[in-house]
Amino acid sequence: MTQLTAARPGTSAPATAAPTRSGVRPAAVGLPALGLVIAVAAWWLVSSGLHLVHPAVLPPPQAVWQGLTASMQVLLPALGITIWMTLFGFLLSSIAGVLIGMALAASRRVERMFAPLLVAVNAVPKIAFGPLLVVAVGWGQKPILTMVFLLCFFPIVLSTATGLTTTPVDMAELARSLNASWWQAFRKVRFPAALPQIFVGLKVAMPLAAIGAVIGEFYSDKPGLGYQIIQYNGIGDTATAWAAIVLVALMSILLYSALTLLERLTLPWVRATTSAR
Repeated sequence: MTQLTAARPGTSAPATAAPTRSGVRPAAVGLPALGLVIAVAAWWLVSSGLHLVHPAVLPPPQAVWQGLTASMQVLLPALGITIWMTLFGFLLSSIAGVLIGMALAASRRVERMFAPLLVAVNAVPKIAFGPLLVVAVGWGQKPILTMVFLLCFFPIVLSTATGLTTTPVDMAELARSLNASWWQAFRKVRFPAALPQIFVGLKVAMPLAAIGAVIGEFYSDKPGLGYQIIQYNGIGDTATAWAAIVLVALMSILLYSALTLLERLTLPWVRATTSAR
């Protein structure tokens, strides 16, 4: 067979591509920092400045900061546990989601049989499974990982199936004209063309994985951030409970940013062959 190169969508574009800027632009750091300052200012205004919300419900930022610093020796180990549960569950969901998406894309019969079931499972509020998971799988890591899986596998399945079934026609015709086998066409054309869509599903699933880990810790004996939220809220220390919530939010931002960076490093041709905003 004539050699089929590992083409990427749009790599046939002229060599005179727009030059890329190296380094970190000031706006990439300054604008998120400005947004954070505005959010904290609005938080302070609602909770402390105008007293629109009772401090027991939404403590002011300074109280949350004091709770964070006072309980750092408890919250930091809890953060490590939640990060581990989030990443482990996300990895399992990614592997299973991509494989299920590949199966749906490979056979229309399989898609028609199982797609309604996947939609039904995704439509059920996952928090309803919480008490049942403890009975079904016991304490420890299992209910946390199960909750992460239930929350974030569906967007990965959907994005994978969509990407594999929307291969550009010209690339599919190129593979057929070179007498590529099914595996060669899949490995060198269909799967690379689907990667941008797959990463969309992964980026949607990453924050959901953090949510699933926290919800799973509500019904587990693992002392992660979800467990600490329940404990501190139970003793009336809402400031520290909100500090744990803030750590969950920061963790989600960092994990999402790391995934976005991974996408840019592994798919540099996407930015070079698509229009910028």
